[in-house]
Amino acid sequence: MAREIIESHMPGIIRNIGVAVGDQVKEGDTLCLLEAMKMENPIVAPIGGRIVEMNVSDGQAVKRGYALFAIEV
Repeated sequence: MAREIIESHMPGIIRNIGVAVGDQVKEGDTLCLLEAMKMENPIVAPIGGRIVEMNVSDGQAVKRGYALFAIEV
C-alpha cells in the first residue's frame, strides 16, 4: 500500500485537528488548521485514504517540513 506524508508548508501552531488515526478521508478534506501570522491555513488531504499516522497535537508548534500526518491509500 502507498503512503502519503503530509508536511507543514510553513512554521506555525496546530489548531482544530479534525481527524484521528484510523479515520477515512477524501481528497480535499481538512485535517487541521495551521495558525501562522495570525491567519488560519487549512491543511488538507492531498489524496483519499486512511489516516495511519498523526504526529501532532492541538497547540503544538511545528516547523516547515514537519511530518504532520500519513495517509495510506
